[in-house]
Amino acid sequence: MTPTLSRLSPLLMAFLISACCQAPVPAGDSGPAPNAEDAPTVAEAMAFLDQVETRLLSLWVHNERAAWLKETNITHDTEKISAEASAMLMSFTAETVPKATRFDGVTLSPEARRKMNLLKRSPTLPSPPDAALTAELAEIAAGMPSSYGKAQACENGVCRTLGELSEVMASSRNPTELLAAWKGWRDAARPLKKSYQRYAELGNEGARGLGFKDLGALWRSKYDMDPDAFAEETDRLYGQLEPLYRDLHCHVRARLNEIHGSEIVPLDKAIPAHLLGNMWAQSWGNLFDLLAPEPAESLNLDAILAKKYPQPTDMVRQAESFFTSLGMEALPKTFWERSMFVKPEGREVVCHASAWDIDWRDDLRIKMCIQPTLDEFITIHHELGHNYYQRAYKELSPLFTDSANDGFHEALGDVLALSVTPSYLVEIGVLDALPPDSLNPLMRQALDKVAFLPFGLLVDRWRWDVLSGETPPENYTSDWWKLREKYQGVAAPMERSEDDFDPGAKYHVPGGVPYTRYFLASILQFQFHRALCREIGHKGPLHTCSIHGHKLAGEKIQAMMEMGLSRPWPDALEAITGSREMDASAITEYFAPLHAWLKTQNKGRTCGW
Repeated sequence: MTPTLSRLSPLLMAFLISACCQAPVPAGDSGPAPNAEDAPTVAEAMAFLDQVETRLLSLWVHNERAAWLKETNITHDTEKISAEASAMLMSFTAETVPKATRFDGVTLSPEARRKMNLLKRSPTLPSPPDAALTAELAEIAAGMPSSYGKAQACENGVCRTLGELSEVMASSRNPTELLAAWKGWRDAARPLKKSYQRYAELGNEGARGLGFKDLGALWRSKYDMDPDAFAEETDRLYGQLEPLYRDLHCHVRARLNEIHGSEIVPLDKAIPAHLLGNMWAQSWGNLFDLLAPEPAESLNLDAILAKKYPQPTDMVRQAESFFTSLGMEALPKTFWERSMFVKPEGREVVCHASAWDIDWRDDLRIKMCIQPTLDEFITIHHELGHNYYQRAYKELSPLFTDSANDGFHEALGDVLALSVTPSYLVEIGVLDALPPDSLNPLMRQALDKVAFLPFGLLVDRWRWDVLSGETPPENYTSDWWKLREKYQGVAAPMERSEDDFDPGAKYHVPGGVPYTRYFLASILQFQFHRALCREIGHKGPLHTCSIHGHKLAGEKIQAMMEMGLSRPWPDALEAITGSREMDASAITEYFAPLHAWLKTQNKGRTCGW
């Protein structure tokens, strides 16, 4: 699983006023009561909103163009241009957001009141009140993703990129090679620690200026509930899933023990992180050949896809046809002219897949370095899900142009990817016939999606602790590994020190991208999928359902997307699922056949860590 960004570019996510949802006004956020003689009026409040939205839209577009230039051509100049655009946006939000509190006592329409509340909670990275500190924060927040994108692991004069190191992690079964690649990338992340510490300090200063106790509390305030209650809600959801994850972990550890022996993989401890087929041990799909419940399929889908879709744009065209089969319009001509589908020669770029809405209207794009593989084929469907969501809410007021909460954007992309089933591959001519019934497809999915769940939860758990001060800089790495072991049952494969900055080896940390959205998306995508499959009358196990070609499902999706952020997220959830509460039981239903098999395999084993 390669989670992608729910809103435009990685850099923009660090600065953009990515308005989420209403939440109670935190202490200190309402400001002093105005004197009767200068009490604001409804007309003033509406004029304020109109002016703010007009200016914000202009700054968003300018910032987005600058971020696109920088991410598709990383140079000193494009970094500077992007940082300056971000600083302009941050300065405007720093000046404007506190002014919204002046209108707290004004009786406004529900729509206008929602806009005011969204505005107050909108910054992902609020700037400090001092202009010099704002400029410093903009430089740091632009520089860290760029440093990450350009980083290489060098040893004995040989340097390797993240892509090259990830290939080793995916394909090698040699623990020595795996450890060298794992260590190399974390060595490359070390220099980011000092910048991240300053980033946290300045981000907290900006959040406190808006009345929040720290930046983490501001992030958690975006979910229509008290920030602490939101943390409890994510724990509730994970509790529904933990038995499935622990049984998967138990089986994977047993197989790795058979391969590597008890000295490397003890049967009663956490799994060493370098052995799980992924640079961050966040998904384990590259171990499928070791873990397939039945003899692995002889079909090489990567080779079939490469032959059927010889150009990267061929796979994108096929993904577009999925959306048109649901009754949605084709992508605009400019999408094909302006997207980045392959890594350009002679340029440093951020290959991390992302979907972009450059002008908040019709200039939709994706940025990828596409390879002809099944994983990339699925990722393309996911990215186009973002683009179609962006286009669906383009007619709304600027402050409403986002998903119902940030997990919805990711979930919408993923719910389309869940429909890339064998039956779908037969319909589009990739496969000639349905393969025999097998647990193998479910195991493939589980190694990506179920294995990801605790990682999706813990990244922000670590950041929240950093931002609250519970984790000081001298404990950045040690506390990271405590959480990795607590939630994932994954351990560092070698001694780590506080000279290291292992959290910085994951893009979203130096990129300033909130990560709980991916955990929520993992819940919501299955909840969406189950509801849509019931809507179309699907018969049979949930994992065999594809909504391809079903316009009724497309109508449900479109209705939810068009709401954007104009309504609280439970309204949007109800529009597509009929429920107002997030529910992880759809995941357990989806993987029920595999879970039963795992329980049988684990009889007599010691599970847990």
